[in-house]
Amino acid sequence: MVTKDDIEQAARRLDPYVRRTPVIALEKGIWNCTGHVFLKLEQLQHSGSFKARGAFNCLLSRPVPEAGVVAASGGNHGAAVAYAAQKLGHRAEIFVPEISSRIKVERLRAYGAQVHIGGATYADAWLASEEWAQQTGALVVHAYNQPEVIVGQGTVGYELAQQLPELDTLLVAVGGGGLISGIASWFQRSVRVIGVESEGTASMFQAFKARHPVDVEISGLAADALGARRVGELNFAIAQQYVDRMLLVNDTAIAQAQKTLWHDLRIIVEPSAAAGIAVLQTGLYCPAPDERVGVLLCGGNAQLEAFLSR
Repeated sequence: MVTKDDIEQAARRLDPYVRRTPVIALEKGIWNCTGHVFLKLEQLQHSGSFKARGAFNCLLSRPVPEAGVVAASGGNHGAAVAYAAQKLGHRAEIFVPEISSRIKVERLRAYGAQVHIGGATYADAWLASEEWAQQTGALVVHAYNQPEVIVGQGTVGYELAQQLPELDTLLVAVGGGGLISGIASWFQRSVRVIGVESEGTASMFQAFKARHPVDVEISGLAADALGARRVGELNFAIAQQYVDRMLLVNDTAIAQAQKTLWHDLRIIVEPSAAAGIAVLQTGLYCPAPDERVGVLLCGGNAQLEAFLSR
């Protein structure tokens, strides 16, 4: 399992490479929320999402062969791996499914990665990346089910604990489970960590229900970022121990939350990052009057044309 000491060491290792992203406090009563709401702006991280933390930690923790690194991604993980590889002087091969947004693919190429597009889902891209790794010997950087990646994502929790030492609850969007398992490994129930998925990407929700990881059908607005067909075994084991519960929101609520963030705060995020806001706006989670609730805005790689047309 991932320890707090692992995460603290990673935070020191990553200090020269990742940003300490800000936290903002919102006014009491915003969105009819009775608690105190804080936003962790991780969409301001290098490559546009929290994923840079796990990517850098993996590349800095393990030897990278001459063949470089390989990753499968809906977009954000690939961008983070490509960015980290570029900064550290390594070759990067990134495999993405056909549902990946144009802006994410463009960013991959801007970071110097060789991009391979194919398959309907993340799982298809993962199989193709595995074949590449077997053929070339490249270092695999998994999007979520890898200890070094989980530890790197856990530095979000380490950082947030310093910024908001009296935090009561944290809402975290869940794809494959790397982010929430890393954060939950840091807090170890000293903070109530609640996971949020869309109805079309409910892999952790269904795993909690079945008490083990299961395959789910992937669809909907947040599929390119939250669209892991099956959560990782290690991620689930950690989440089962430290995550309070899982909540589901629909695409309509997520789209509305995106609009709200723009209209109220002039913040643009991708659909996955708006899931926690959707939970508050719909009343799926109702904080107590003095509860201090954090919402992690995990990614900002939105396709502006699609966002503005909604």
